[in-house]
Amino acid sequence: MLTTETLEEFYLRHPVENQKVFAENNAGQGHFNVFLRRACDNISPFSRRDFYKIALVIGNGKIHYADKWVTIDRPALVFSSPSVPSAWEPGPGAQEGWLCLFTQAFIESYEHKSALQNFPLFQVGGSHIVFLNEVQLASLSATLCKMMQEMDSDYVYKYDLLRNYLRILMHEALKIAPVTTYETNASAAARITTLFLELLERQFPIDSPGQFLKLKTAINYAESLAVHTNHLNRSVREVTGKTTTQHISERVLKEAYALLKHTDWSIAQIANGLGFEEPAYFANFFKKYTGSSPMMSRLASVQK
Repeated sequence: MLTTETLEEFYLRHPVENQKVFAENNAGQGHFNVFLRRACDNISPFSRRDFYKIALVIGNGKIHYADKWVTIDRPALVFSSPSVPSAWEPGPGAQEGWLCLFTQAFIESYEHKSALQNFPLFQVGGSHIVFLNEVQLASLSATLCKMMQEMDSDYVYKYDLLRNYLRILMHEALKIAPVTTYETNASAAARITTLFLELLERQFPIDSPGQFLKLKTAINYAESLAVHTNHLNRSVREVTGKTTTQHISERVLKEAYALLKHTDWSIAQIANGLGFEEPAYFANFFKKYTGSSPMMSRLASVQK
């Protein structure tokens, strides 16, 4: 079963020297912490988290996502959000760097509600890893060192200062690796497409065999957004170059890979959770897009 790791569970799995600061509301409005990556030589579980994390990774390893993994073989900033399940597999050698944890309430206390979800490096379907050269590594390491020093200070406004350091860290990363987002203007098509993609992502992940997709087709999404299906289809194609059905199919396929690889559910349970009335329909869908059966895909993922 895909689980959601809480802050408390993270700290139990990953003890840190400033453990005494742990509290879901340690900053007065939300949670914030920054510390060294000294316990990252263990495999982390594939799951969602109910908090945000920025890791400056110095060391080798792999970041696993639902349908792919990314090899970390040089210093990198890794952005993790509650919307994107992932796991960490350490490679050989020492693990160094920093971890920065925070909740939505902490960073958005003085901003509009969707600030984090709209930040490109946290967005679903985008890039979450920024590789660094020596100059960039030195600059961002200095910022994280200042953040650690501030955590130990008695300055009455330290969390305001840490909030600003966090924004600097996020935007320095974005300057290094600019990301193109779907919503590049305020057109009606862009707004509708953004709403559709957000609604699509909220259907996932499927966390238990009893959970199933509520919205399955372009018509379902159009009804939920109170627009005509043709208008939704035109808008999505105009902005993304793909049809609404393509987006839905790709996201269902991505979830199928995750469930086949990271759960022990039967093919029938996975098919039901993803909205297929019969396992055979799911098998045909999966083979159409991958050329392989669900069972063969599961066996292949186990052998890797």
